[in-house]
Amino acid sequence: MSTRISRVLAALVAVLAFAATGCAKHTGIVAPTIKDPVVYSDGFGANVDFQAFLGSKLDAISIDSTTVHSGSSAIKITVPGPGDPTGGYAGGAFTVNRARDLSTYNCLTFWAKSNRPIAVDVVGIGNDNTGTSKYEARINALTMTTTWQRFVIPIPLASRLADEKGMFFFAEGPESGAGSTIWFDEVQYEFLTTITDPRPSFTSQSLTPDVGENLSVPGTQVTFAVDGVDVAVGCMMGYFTFVSSADTVATGGEGIVHVVGEGTTTITGLLGNIPASGSLTLNPNPAPLTAAPTPSRAAADVISLYSNAYTNRTVDTFSASWDVADVSDVTIAGNAAKKYSNLVYAGIEFGSAPIDATTMTHFHADVWAPSGNVFRIKLVDFGANGIFAGGDDKEQELTFNNSSVPALQFGTWTSFDIPLSDFTNMTTRGHVAQLIISGDVGTVYLDNIYFHK
Repeated sequence: MSTRISRVLAALVAVLAFAATGCAKHTGIVAPTIKDPVVYSDGFGANVDFQAFLGSKLDAISIDSTTVHSGSSAIKITVPGPGDPTGGYAGGAFTVNRARDLSTYNCLTFWAKSNRPIAVDVVGIGNDNTGTSKYEARINALTMTTTWQRFVIPIPLASRLADEKGMFFFAEGPESGAGSTIWFDEVQYEFLTTITDPRPSFTSQSLTPDVGENLSVPGTQVTFAVDGVDVAVGCMMGYFTFVSSADTVATGGEGIVHVVGEGTTTITGLLGNIPASGSLTLNPNPAPLTAAPTPSRAAADVISLYSNAYTNRTVDTFSASWDVADVSDVTIAGNAAKKYSNLVYAGIEFGSAPIDATTMTHFHADVWAPSGNVFRIKLVDFGANGIFAGGDDKEQELTFNNSSVPALQFGTWTSFDIPLSDFTNMTTRGHVAQLIISGDVGTVYLDNIYFHK
């Protein structure tokens, strides 16, 4: 996939309302879904609005009564060129504020053309521009020419779309250093007997997820024969039902794989009752099932960076731009924690509000790691000028293993309560601005990060 397509697809999860939706007085009665198949045909279908994606050209869409395939009008899309101040690309979703029942159709069809030959980054269905879509399906790099053509997007599994608000979406950026113009006409859902032979698949992989993780299954797609020609439709995993060979390790279901324990399992998939090609072999890493110990020190004696037990100071980032790690917020037995995966080293920075730790005596962190040999903690004082490498920095890194004091333990919370005097090179502690963790543990959970006296 090209960098341009990747950038555009990354923007599809953003939410930016371009058209206001109506509000109705709550009566306690839920209106039934409607089966109206029309997105646009000489006008928008019932309750259809257009919402532009974040970063796109907000005025990209207009109605054209001159260039049409049939009837009196078509949708015109103006794709900006490079550097256009009004937006980096054209893209958005046609949504409805009252859900449609699309389960009796098997495809979306539309007519389209462009002012020059292009490959439109993405067109698809099931994106309601909320960031919570479960049934998005798409075709990437759709070739358009200056001649009207009819396009078909098969629905991977129509029964999933009984309550859908995402009717149609698209995104296209500059190509060959220039913008373009696209027209869409007669955009509607249909049932075509010429769509046959669905072949679901996903990418086979061996994975080592963490216990408690919900997996994102890679490469889910369905290939159909449309008028005898294969059309591959990429789709969200919500269309699939997943099955685990060992429910004590992971459980499957409609659009979900949840890792519940250690061991080995194989994940297979179904599209309706059609087996999908591909499988996942899972060998989960252990993860904490209990929360870190709750601190009991008086708040007046603590300067906290991260803990539910105290008021935390400002932290600029828990994963600096220069580090090699992935960080996420997790909840363990109802308690918030930070999870670092693929850890080589990670920077926690609070330089905008450095900590004066001159009256503190200890640094504390609760650490949970599944395995490894070594874990390191470094503190950095930026000095009075508050600038890294400003000439008055002081720093010290401490290394912990199974024979250190305290000893690094695995599969349980280790409470590192370290005298600041152990950081011997930190002869000043009035402007502590950085905490760096590293080691070979791969994955580590952190909680209750604070200084105390």
